[in-house]
Order: sequence, then structure tokens, then C-alpha cells
Amino acid sequence: MCKNQAMPHHVVVLALDNVVAFELGLPARFFATDSLLPGWPEAPQGDPPYVVSHVTVDDGPVTTSAGYSVLPTHPVETLAEADTVVICGMPGHSVLEDGTLSAAEHAALDLVPAGARWISVCTGAFVLAARGMLDGLRVTTHWQHAEAFRRIFPHIELDPDVLFVDNGDILTSAGNAAGIDLLLHVIRRDHGAATAANVARGCVVAPARPGGQAQFIDRPVPTGAGEGTGDTRAWALAHLHEPLALADLARHARMSVRTFTRHFRAETGQSAGEWLTAARITHSRRLLEETVLSIDQVAAACGFGTAAAFRAQFRSCVGISPSNYRRSFTADRVG
Repeated sequence: MCKNQAMPHHVVVLALDNVVAFELGLPARFFATDSLLPGWPEAPQGDPPYVVSHVTVDDGPVTTSAGYSVLPTHPVETLAEADTVVICGMPGHSVLEDGTLSAAEHAALDLVPAGARWISVCTGAFVLAARGMLDGLRVTTHWQHAEAFRRIFPHIELDPDVLFVDNGDILTSAGNAAGIDLLLHVIRRDHGAATAANVARGCVVAPARPGGQAQFIDRPVPTGAGEGTGDTRAWALAHLHEPLALADLARHARMSVRTFTRHFRAETGQSAGEWLTAARITHSRRLLEETVLSIDQVAAACGFGTAAAFRAQFRSCVGISPSNYRRSFTADRVG
């Protein structure tokens, strides 16, 4: 979050050699000026909510994973002004082999002020781990690099089955498109669900995939007309206030429970129960952020039945109580 709310939040992207080109472009696309992102509100004094700088360790060009070179927009000393630092994936970097960084890389990272927020995308988590920043935390990285991460950093709890993990001022995501999910989550945390949804709409991406969603989906697109569970998922989202059961979903899809279960997991990477719980939690977070509904009313609107059941499930999924979430969200919002 911004140290000075009268100024834009400064996001500094450190590009290491062989940086993944797709990931390198994400912070500028999602955090940049309101001329690019139609969902942004006006910030104080008309300033944009974020400003984005790109730096390299030696102020020179770096070669991307796509084979072309890119130049930094600012000198490496800009890291000393960072409110948020983003480290993208970089296949082939030595840190993926032996967990080491160069002296120049350490010196650059030493410039970052205490209290800055850190975001890693894909194998950027290796850099944070090599700095000792992930000790005692649950984190994630691209599932293809999970074995190497565990070999090099066996003491760190790695969850390779999720899109991203939010540890407050340290956030890690899986590879490639999971970086989009994490950046939208950060915007949602900083500015609210409505703004994040508007930004997602402007970028033509899904507004919110839960961080706990599986990285790898066996068959994301149904192969034939009338096949799949997409219509039933849309129906379920419109009926979250009801006590939906697996049999209800299968009946709506006109499938047996067994067939529906198989299709659902193949398409979403989750069981129907896991997906439904995540959808209810996502909806409840939006209501806690944007409305003054009581906890009992939110529980009913999201289909949890009782406030006690809602509190228990919310704490299990989010890590804090609904009331504390509402208070902390309001207190932590940027601007």
C-alpha cells in the first residue's frame, strides 16, 4: 500500500536476464495510466493510482525469453523509491539451478526500502527464496518448476497447485497468466472489487479467479456442443444464496453425479464442492467490501446457512474472520 497516499503508488519491475516477455509486460498493462485502463478512479490531485518503472541490475538491456532485448525505463537506483517490487520469471537463470544470485543482483535488491511490498510471478519466487524472504511462508511458483524449488529450498512450504498466495507484503503467483490473477487481486486489495472488475473488463480478462484455483486444468474447453458444465456453473453463480448440493448441479447439467463430477474436475481443476465454496467466499468478500450488510445477511446471501458456518468457512479460506476482513480491507485501501 502507498506510504504517502497523496502520491501515486510506485511499482518497480526488476527485469533479470531471460525474463519472460509476457510477464514483463503485465505490470505496465494492469497498473499503468487511466488512459489505458478505463476502470481507474481519480486519485488525489488527479495523479494516477500507480506509476510503473522498469529497471535492470546494470542499467543495460536484458534479453527476454522471446529472444529480443529490452531497455530499462529508469536506473536501478529507482528501487530505493519502490512501494511495490515485481520480480517476473526468468527461465535459465542460475537461481533456478543452485539458488544463488550474483553480487550485483543482491546489491540491487538491497536498495529496496523496508516495508515495500514484493510480488513474484512464476519463477520470480526463486529470487525471493534466495534472499531468505520466504522462510516460514506458504508460497507458490510455476508447477513445472516445483521439483527444482523443493530441491533447492526444502525448508519452504511450496503449494504448486494454486494460482497465487497472498502473505500480506509478500505475494507469489504461478506462471504466465496467473500473474494476471495476482495483479487483479492486488488492485482489488488496494482499490476494491469494482475497480478490479473494471480493469479486468478493460483488459478483456476474467475479473477474478480465486487464488486457490488449480494451476493445471486437464481440458479447459468442452469439445462438443452441449457438453460441459459451463451453463451449470453460470446457473450456480446466480443461485449462490440457495443450499446447492452436488446432486442439484448434476441435475441441472442433465448428467449423472458420477459423469458430472468427472466433467467438472476436467474443466475447472476442482471438485464441484471446492469450486462452489470458492465462489461463495468470493461473493462474500465482495459484499463485505462494498456493502454494509450484516454478517448474518452476508451469510444468507452467499448460501452458508448460518453466520457461524460462514465465519468458520471464511476463516478457513481467507485466514481471518469476516469482521476483521471488512475492517482491515477498509484500513488498507490505497488512496
